[in-house]
Amino acid sequence: MDLNADLGEGFGRWQLGDDDALLDVITSANVACGFHAGDPSTMYRICGDAVERGVAIGAQVGYRDLAGFGRRRIDYDPDELRDDILYQIGALEAFCRVAGGQVAYVKPHGALYNTAAVDEVQAGAVVEAIRAYGPGLPVLCQPGSTLARLAEAVGIAVVGEGFADRGYQADGTLMPRRLPGAVLHDPDAVVARAVRMAVDGEVETGDGQVVPVPVASICVHGDTPGAVDLATRVRNGLTKAGLDVRSPHPFPAGSAGGEPGRRG
Repeated sequence: MDLNADLGEGFGRWQLGDDDALLDVITSANVACGFHAGDPSTMYRICGDAVERGVAIGAQVGYRDLAGFGRRRIDYDPDELRDDILYQIGALEAFCRVAGGQVAYVKPHGALYNTAAVDEVQAGAVVEAIRAYGPGLPVLCQPGSTLARLAEAVGIAVVGEGFADRGYQADGTLMPRRLPGAVLHDPDAVVARAVRMAVDGEVETGDGQVVPVPVASICVHGDTPGAVDLATRVRNGLTKAGLDVRSPHPFPAGSAGGEPGRRG
């Protein structure tokens, strides 16, 4: 079972979360690519530290929305959205190469993640960006979502993702953050939810229903207060449940070729 978190979500002098400590716990890092958060120096640092620790690096692509942290839906022209996503993947790839690694997968962020889960136009733009860059890149997204379905239809591998610290709705989508119960704060409840998703492939919704969530990766949000302790507890809980916590993301065969560089 993979354990992922969003990293590099600061900008300039403003830092969000303890990226260095999280890299010692997680197995995959979703790195902000500069549109909803992140900047070149942060991307450089995170990629180097992730490669040194053997943590897989994913392009956390989002809307062009620094002010709103990518959590406000934007109605894009689909070609423009495709190109913005392609731009972000390519930017992160440069820093990965300098560090001696590669982008291993793509994960939409925030409002783009939630919109692509149900909207064929925006999901299609994400799929087209990945196909244009290299179909060997998997996409990390909600299992059974519109994005998952469209990706699988064109041969893009899907890694199903579950959220340990988020509330779910009856249709298997995430509860909007404005609703009570959308974010879980009790560490014991978060660990129990993560283990249930990983072992049983199911989650209890906000109204008490149980829905299937066949996942291969568990996310703990890096901007949650106490994220490092929470991620550590989740990892320990998964291990105690008999799961091998490791990344499912090898270097993708579909990425652009060439020898990686070295950080100077």
